Amino acid sequence: MQYTDKKSLYFRKVLGEVIEELRNNNANQTSRNRFSAEYGLNDSNLGKIERAIVDCKFVTLWKIIEALDIDIVEFMKIFKNKLGNDFKFIDE
Repeated sequence: MQYTDKKSLYFRKVLGEVIEELRNNNANQTSRNRFSAEYGLNDSNLGKIERAIVDCKFVTLWKIIEALDIDIVEFMKIFKNKLGNDFKFIDE
């Protein structure tokens, strides 16, 4: 299911940006195609995630985080910081 509300789209956009930035800043600095091949990820799907075209399944995110060789908690901290303190899915 694709969510199209503004918050979901923003969430997807930021997630894709964080993944792409970490992949590009990785010590290996490999292309998306090579990165996907090395870690058993679907290149087309990874591209769509990075461009915020599709939602990322949690299991896929877990694989990406492991491939980036970063702790999931650290990844989430980076992601949350990039989302900004004002971001909330549920309005109070």
